[in-house]
Amino acid sequence: MKRLNKFVKTVVDGIQEKKGKNIRVVDLSKIDDTICNYLVICEGNTPTQVHAIAESIGDMMREKRDARPLTVDGQRNSLWIAMDYADIIVHVFVPEYRQFYDLDNLWEDADLTDIPDVD
Repeated sequence: MKRLNKFVKTVVDGIQEKKGKNIRVVDLSKIDDTICNYLVICEGNTPTQVHAIAESIGDMMREKRDARPLTVDGQRNSLWIAMDYADIIVHVFVPEYRQFYDLDNLWEDADLTDIPDVD
């Protein structure tokens, strides 16, 4: 697995802490006119797990990187939570929403890194 940006690695650690699955890092840093350098996309099995994953990411980014999101959307129903860290945007989905919105395939020209699930 290739080396990840330390902030992206912290996001991944937060996801794995709560057993988030199907983690994909989309490196947009070499593509012109994108709104961020990285997308991190993952899923939780239920809205409760999605909410827990987002909280874990927020806690780890605050504690390890002194970083707070500019905004967090979707916490009310926790079917899709988006966290904006300026250079990194994190999307935490329930599987049905991830499949429907299909963000994974919007950036086919980007460098994609799939992170193995933690058992």
